[in-house]
Amino acid sequence: MRGVLLRVFFVVALPTLLVAVWWVASDDNTDIYWPSLRTILSTFPDVWTGERWRGDVLPSVLRLSAGYACAAVAGVALGTVIGSYRRVRAVCEPVLEFLRAVPPPVLVPVIMLFAGIGDTMKIAVIASGCVWPILLNTVEGVRAVDSVMSETARSYGITGVARLRHVVLRSASPQIFAGLRQALSIGIILMVISEMFAASNGLGFTIVQFQRGFAIPDMWTGILLLGLLGFVLSVLFRLVERRVLGWYHGLRDVSRRSS
Repeated sequence: MRGVLLRVFFVVALPTLLVAVWWVASDDNTDIYWPSLRTILSTFPDVWTGERWRGDVLPSVLRLSAGYACAAVAGVALGTVIGSYRRVRAVCEPVLEFLRAVPPPVLVPVIMLFAGIGDTMKIAVIASGCVWPILLNTVEGVRAVDSVMSETARSYGITGVARLRHVVLRSASPQIFAGLRQALSIGIILMVISEMFAASNGLGFTIVQFQRGFAIPDMWTGILLLGLLGFVLSVLFRLVERRVLGWYHGLRDVSRRSS
């Protein structure tokens, strides 16, 4: 019980302190571009009504989910192939390093030429940025599969799909989840950027409209909502990760106790 209370304290202590500092520092502020936290929080319920949730927040979340899922499937599949074969890896690595160095926002005008200005473009932008950390981490995870384990599986007749599922992907899963975690924050950033181009709804579009209309407190509520969205997605991701990688975290705990 004491351990649980300590963990809760460590989780809420710093956010509570930061909010308190923000509240006190901005309470007497009269600058229209830096409204007080009291003003922002009182504006929040009026701005983000049920209609705006349906019209702006839900489409943004759906685009993020679709782009992230496409990147996850493509990244894990291509990363597994590239990481499994040395010659394929030697051919692909220079191209991957080149493409990874291109900032995804630069590709937005190019993707607009081929995908138009609808949801397909926004999903493609999110997927094009999220795929790289997933792919590269998968390649490294597959490369690092223990050769003794791989040979043991082969000697027991575990080959094909069974070997891929129970040996390769299972061994690489901690690295794959590290890439998925990195891609989540990139996806939120690209979701906002893609909605700033030729969009008619979404969080990025709405925040820009608030800024152009000098609705500064409303704009700050949008930024605050983006932070809360990122926090909620991070918590959900951590829950899934703890469940899927339970065996890995168990091994780490045992290793720490024995050292």
